[in-house]
Amino acid sequence: MAPALPQFYSGTSTLALVARVSAFTAGVVYGNMKLKVLKMKANSQKKAEAKERH
Repeated sequence: MAPALPQFYSGTSTLALVARVSAFTAGVVYGNMKLKVLKMKANSQKKAEAKERH
């Protein structure tokens, strides 16, 4: 059986909740930024290909 952890690691404390919410928010923000960058790269690549064809 796992050893008993101190109270502040129980996952029920305010600190643990804030840490979880912060990590989730950071993940969402990072994901959105990465998606925008990938879309911009794809659009610029399409524009470059269109220029080459003309």
